[in-house]
Amino acid sequence: MPRYALGLDYGTSSVRALLVDLDTGAETAHAEATYAHGDDGVIGDPRDPDIARQHPSDYFDALRVVGPTVIRKAGAKPHDVIGIGVDTTGSTPIPVDQAGRALAEHAEFATHKAAHAWLWKDHTSQAEAEEITARARIERPHYLERCGGTYSSEWYWSKILRCERTAPEVFAAAHSWVELCDFVPAWLVGERVPSKLARSICAAGHKALYADDWGGLPDAEFLGMLSPGLAALRERLRTRAVTAEQRAGTLCQVAADTLGLAPGIPVAVGAFDAHLGAVGAGIKPGDLVKVIGTSSCDMAVAAARDPMPSAHGLSGVVPGSIIPGLLGFEAGQSAVGDIFAWCARAVNKRDLDALARDAAALRAGQSGLLALDWHNGNRCVLVDPALSGVVLGLNLHTSDAELYRAMIEATAFGARVIVERLVALGVPVTALIACGGIAHKSPLVMQVYADVLGRAIHVAASAQASALGAAIMGAVVGGAFPDVPAAQRALVSTPSTTYLPEEDNQAVYQRLYPLYVALHDAFGTAAGRRDLRDVMKELLVVRGAVRT
Repeated sequence: MPRYALGLDYGTSSVRALLVDLDTGAETAHAEATYAHGDDGVIGDPRDPDIARQHPSDYFDALRVVGPTVIRKAGAKPHDVIGIGVDTTGSTPIPVDQAGRALAEHAEFATHKAAHAWLWKDHTSQAEAEEITARARIERPHYLERCGGTYSSEWYWSKILRCERTAPEVFAAAHSWVELCDFVPAWLVGERVPSKLARSICAAGHKALYADDWGGLPDAEFLGMLSPGLAALRERLRTRAVTAEQRAGTLCQVAADTLGLAPGIPVAVGAFDAHLGAVGAGIKPGDLVKVIGTSSCDMAVAAARDPMPSAHGLSGVVPGSIIPGLLGFEAGQSAVGDIFAWCARAVNKRDLDALARDAAALRAGQSGLLALDWHNGNRCVLVDPALSGVVLGLNLHTSDAELYRAMIEATAFGARVIVERLVALGVPVTALIACGGIAHKSPLVMQVYADVLGRAIHVAASAQASALGAAIMGAVVGGAFPDVPAAQRALVSTPSTTYLPEEDNQAVYQRLYPLYVALHDAFGTAAGRRDLRDVMKELLVVRGAVRT
């Protein structure tokens, strides 16, 4: 009989399902369904561009589409699936009632944005994040060592504190708050009570200041310094978090009927999409996996150390958040694909492929443009969502394609800053692997990244790396493999494409990168303030040299 693992990948705009044959490693079938509410699944507010929410009902409505579809496309029988894994965006916390049901599923809160899921890219809680950082620096500095030195508005506690202050009626009605990557597995196994459901070390460690060596979540005394409501909430949370190859439980009858599967199938603990994307890309020590989509997440793993290494300027270091038994390092950029989409809208180009072709015909440095990739703030290494995009070098002849290429180059320069920070912190980076939609769909972006980074970039074989990583966790909990590395060896194929740096382009970017760093430090750090008058002139010098 065939054996399959099912991977469920909850992205920003849609959910994807992937069925993997555990005997051949073949990705037998996949399906995708978009979320019904909002703009591409994101519920915003024209009065506040920092709001980004999702309606929790979308998660299950989309699942009702992709589950049966992927089983039907594969021709699989209900008992052929032996394990299920789940990955989601994060931090995406959801206010829930005592039974673990989302408040937005109650009629009185159905249209209340604060009762929806607070999507990862919601930046409304910047003031609260700054307050958490300032308080921790005084009272609990060790909390910040693991999360990069600065707490973010994209993360768990800052969003909940923001809700308490701006929507007290929702905060009062919420018995607890559950991360999306815990919410979905809890529904699948039928154990949704917040104090009992399986809690992901990936979400808790990277976004909620969790660590086993200080007793799990932040202590009640510290949370009480921020708000008595947060201190009380801690008592209603399950404090122990576990790795994603552990069982959350087995598929309950309701979920089995929804998916068209048999009840009793083991379901893995959830994790974030980028972390399981790294697993699906075959990550091992020495690799840096770049998961490139609407934003980018950079993942690395390394052997455990004592004491724990610093994560200053990163999004954190957490034992077991990617591969159990190894330290998981996370970094990234708050916008990549979102910046490209913004640029296409800004120049009124509906055909993104045509814009990319025109940009690919340009040479490095030909436009005289230099940009900062902070349109949605800076996730790493500055950890500052209060920053914004910059374009330098515009003139009356600047073309649409030149602007688009400058945006690509800006994200590549930002990626290089992160790589250099990882290396400076002692994290080995000997190979670069890219996955996600942009890695597979845009040769231009991948070539520019290779040229700017001065390194070969290998594109992961799977176009569904996150869903594959989730399926790998499902395969392990289903008993097909003894551990995650063994499952990776069986199910992850050799990278499909490699981009090598082009010497001429690399030489130009070596001249432009110090100018990017000058802008990065001048606008982003207090120590980096300097006279920038030479930057415009140097851009013209580079442009002239390239054109002649």
